[in-house]
Amino acid sequence: MSDFDPLKDNDGELALQETKPQLQRPPLYKVILLNDDFTPMDFVVEVLMEFFNMSEEKATQVMLQVHTQGVGVCGTYSKDVAETKVCMVNEYSREHHHPLMCSMEIA
Repeated sequence: MSDFDPLKDNDGELALQETKPQLQRPPLYKVILLNDDFTPMDFVVEVLMEFFNMSEEKATQVMLQVHTQGVGVCGTYSKDVAETKVCMVNEYSREHHHPLMCSMEIA
């Protein structure tokens, strides 16, 4: 049998192969608003301006998308930020007695 060991180099010391860790960006999540038949449009615009820092014009466009298509994207964020925004919007809606629903999905 031979004395060949693939883990040792010719000098009798261990041969090490350096590897670079493969890093990936964390996944992003879309925060979305879901349409309902009871929440006033003005309230939706207010939520978009307050929690997503949208201008009134942009907030109105997103509100109309929610109204006509049933769903509208408020923004794309890391998981923690998306969860926080969803929670804040849903609590704010409940405090003001509106059934507006906010959720998140992977982008």
